[in-house]
Amino acid sequence: MIAVTAETPHASVGWRPAATIDRVNRNRLVLLAGLLALLAFGALLGLRTASGQIEASLREALGPRASIGAVRLGLTGLEISDLRIRAAPGAWPSADELVAKRVSLRPGLATLWSRGWHVGRIEVEDGYLSMQRSRHGKLRVLPALLEKPSAPGAETGSAPQVRIAQVVLHDLAIDFHDASVRQGTHKMRFESLDASVGPLAFPAFDEATDIDLQATLKGPQRNGRISIRGEFTVASLDAKLKAVVQGVDLIALQPYLLKVNEGGVKRGSLDLTLDATVKAKRLHAPGRVTLSGLELASGDGLLGTFGGVPRQAVLAAMKRDGRIEVGFTLEGRIDDPAFSINDNLATKLAGGLAETLGVSLGGVVEGVGGVIKGLLGR
Repeated sequence: MIAVTAETPHASVGWRPAATIDRVNRNRLVLLAGLLALLAFGALLGLRTASGQIEASLREALGPRASIGAVRLGLTGLEISDLRIRAAPGAWPSADELVAKRVSLRPGLATLWSRGWHVGRIEVEDGYLSMQRSRHGKLRVLPALLEKPSAPGAETGSAPQVRIAQVVLHDLAIDFHDASVRQGTHKMRFESLDASVGPLAFPAFDEATDIDLQATLKGPQRNGRISIRGEFTVASLDAKLKAVVQGVDLIALQPYLLKVNEGGVKRGSLDLTLDATVKAKRLHAPGRVTLSGLELASGDGLLGTFGGVPRQAVLAAMKRDGRIEVGFTLEGRIDDPAFSINDNLATKLAGGLAETLGVSLGGVVEGVGGVIKGLLGR
């Protein structure tokens, strides 16, 4: 008799009980989790160290009048909270140059393989900005950053190349202080400003930049809306922009519409459309202005004027039609240091206004030319 002995599974080579396998797998999972935790802790420690270094660099770059609530560095970018840049006492018309509840910065991947710095997106939320135009028409913004004197012995080599794909602004307020008007510094307040601008290439500024901006212009009796859309190139000054102004309070624009010795505006609103094109530094911008609900304060009777136009003609047209519409075309070379409007342009504008109001051209040319130049800060 031949005895046959069956080999049981327990005798097979390499076999382990299920409990042993589960214990090995658990050990591996624990080891893997420990490694991941260690890596996460190292990354967190590295991010905190880098965040501290970035915050120190930011404070140094922003200057002594700047304050930062916190800086957070994450895997997707950098976030700054409660940023404030105070103005120099007595040297600026507002207490602050810039305030922002939140500023986020997302780096661009192109930085990894190309020269210079690439920023994918900068976003500013719930902020405030003050701007000033001098008596001579120079626009000033953030002097604490943009008008810093060079440090003694600083190198004057080429500036680093920086490209920002998009700058997004949410719910900003802007105070615009204009000292170029004859009546003294005039302040205009813009609120609920939302904008998207980009790309921006520093320092060449040779790329076409898209802009889409909407804001509310505050007035003592009513608020109006302003929108600007199109593109511009800073280096060449080429541009193609469309501006629309709806229901702006005329009282907020009095310094641009009236001469010093003219009576004021009691109430009224202004609508404007403007399609501006700049090519080879030459401006061509047809547009239309509509004045509605205009009421003038007491003036000089029959000899009084509004924007250089006889008051009686303005009042008669407003009483008859309830509004005044004037078409115009701005043309000229923007590389003129004074950005002056030539006499032919003023004549065309004055002719259109005179035709609308049914008055003679005499005396109107100077008035309309002054209004347009005032609006442009010249």
